Amino acid sequence: MKILRTVQELRAWSRANRKEGKTIGLVPTMGALHAGHASLIKAARERCDAVAVTIFVNPTQFGPNEDFAKYPRTFDADCALAERLGADVVFAPAVDELYPDGAMTFVDVEGLSGRLDGASRPGHFRGVATVVTKLFVAAEADLAFFGQKDAAQVAVLRRMTADLRLATEIVVCPIVREADGLALSSRNVYLSAQQRHQALALSRAIGTVESLVGHGQHNVATLIEAAEAVFGAEPDIRVDYITCVDWATLEPVETAAPGTLFAVAAWVGETRLIDNTILS
Repeated sequence: MKILRTVQELRAWSRANRKEGKTIGLVPTMGALHAGHASLIKAARERCDAVAVTIFVNPTQFGPNEDFAKYPRTFDADCALAERLGADVVFAPAVDELYPDGAMTFVDVEGLSGRLDGASRPGHFRGVATVVTKLFVAAEADLAFFGQKDAAQVAVLRRMTADLRLATEIVVCPIVREADGLALSSRNVYLSAQQRHQALALSRAIGTVESLVGHGQHNVATLIEAAEAVFGAEPDIRVDYITCVDWATLEPVETAAPGTLFAVAAWVGETRLIDNTILS
C-alpha cells in the first residue's frame, strides 16, 4: 500500500488504474479509524477494483470553539488498518495541498446545509461539501463510501453531487454499533466510563422509536415525545435535536413514512454525539 501526499499523485494513480479498465473506490475519512470505517473500506474493496482511503482532518468543517486541535489523530494505526483491509493507497495531504494559500472557493449547498447538524454547527456542511468536492475531483472515483451515521451529511453530499453533475456515485453503508448499541464514532474516545454509559440514551431513543413504528405508530409528535422521555432519564445529557425528516430535504415531516430519517443529537459532557435510523 502506498501513501500519497499530493493531488497530482492521487489523480495519476486513479488514471493509471482507469486506463487498465479498473473501477475506483474512495473512502473519505478524518482518520482515527474504527470498525465503522473498516466496514466502508470492506464495502469499497468488494465493489471496486482499486481503493483509496483518505485521511485528512478538514479544518474548514470545524467551528472556532470545536475540537479541531484535539481531534484524535492515529495515522500509523490507521494506515496499518487500511492496508490489512485491502486499501491500495492512503491519501494524506497537508492542509495547504487542499487549501492553497489564498484559496477563496467553497461549496455551499444552500438550505440543506443549515438543517440538523448544520443548524447546530454553522459552516460545518460548507466545509464538508468543499473538501469532498476536492476529493472527488482529485480521485476521479466511480464510487465513494459513507456511513449512514452521518445521514445529514449524506443528504448534503447527494444534493451537491447531483447539482454539480459529479460523476462519483455515493454509496451509503449501515451504522456499525458496539454490542450494547452505541454507534461507533471517533469522538467516543472522549467519553469517560460514566459518560459512555449515559451516551447509550441515544441508541435507546432510536430503538424505542423503531419499536413504536414497528407496532404501527407513525405520528411524529408521538415518536419525538417517546424519544424525549428516554433522554429525560439521563439529566446530565443535553439534547441538541430530536427530529423526523425527509432524508432528501432534511425538512420535518408529520408522519413517519417508510424511508423517513429519525435522527438525534446530544451533548454528553463536552462531546457531541449523533445517531439515527431510517424508518421502515
